[in-house]
Amino acid sequence: MAAILTPKQIEQYNTEGYVTPIPIMDAAEAQVLRANLEAAEAARGGKLEPSQRSKAHLLFKWLDDLIRDARILGPIEQLIGPNILCWNTLFWIKEAQSPSFVSWHQDTKYWGLSSDKVITAWLALSPASLDAGCMRVMPRTHIGDVLPHDDQYHKDNLLTRGQQITEGIDDDRAIAMPLQVGEMSVHNYRLAHASGPNNTDDRRIGVSMHFMPTETGQIVSDWDSAALVRGEDTHGNFIHTPIPSGDFDAAAIAFHAKASQALNKIVYAGAEENTAKL
Repeated sequence: MAAILTPKQIEQYNTEGYVTPIPIMDAAEAQVLRANLEAAEAARGGKLEPSQRSKAHLLFKWLDDLIRDARILGPIEQLIGPNILCWNTLFWIKEAQSPSFVSWHQDTKYWGLSSDKVITAWLALSPASLDAGCMRVMPRTHIGDVLPHDDQYHKDNLLTRGQQITEGIDDDRAIAMPLQVGEMSVHNYRLAHASGPNNTDDRRIGVSMHFMPTETGQIVSDWDSAALVRGEDTHGNFIHTPIPSGDFDAAAIAFHAKASQALNKIVYAGAEENTAKL
């Protein structure tokens, strides 16, 4: 059965910019997804290439199934409407006792998307506790102007450019969003968010899915792709991604290469350095 947001949760999303936690699946089902991912890592020398962690629904059939799952799309439709594209999927992996972190940033500054209604759904495949480096958000920063950012290029920053908000962040106001395995958070992509290092003995693994209404356009590039996951697309602003027939099937790999190259140009537009983290 699809998760349904209450009127209070919808109001919170609109005013504060986020809702958490949303139960999606039981831990056993989420652990199967984690096992699928880790089996793919093991088959490729222990980890995925950076490019394979992004637009990953093109490489993993089970992830393409996930972005079409009614339990996930139910809350998304409540927030952005019935015609939905999935622009990107990303694996966020912090190894056990890892210093990796995500600096305070707003995604809207780097994705080239024209809509303010883009939403990130983040599903925990392992415990995402405060000690494990769960996401933190700065409420209401999705309203008003985008905050000033600077590219820092820190080696332990999981972000492509080490992008970091330079003013307007008050850590005392930050809200931590810990998740149990199988739970999901959602936030507006304009909302400032960050996460700390993983100080636990387990990997912290999550998958983010980035949804948008079909009227959204790409303003940085003349070619971009997205999966039509619900409703209809009468706008045609994005090339629809193919549904893979299986994990790492040849046709999907070829499309993934083109889509990844386009995404790389978008997120590094105007950057002084390409860190090849994507």
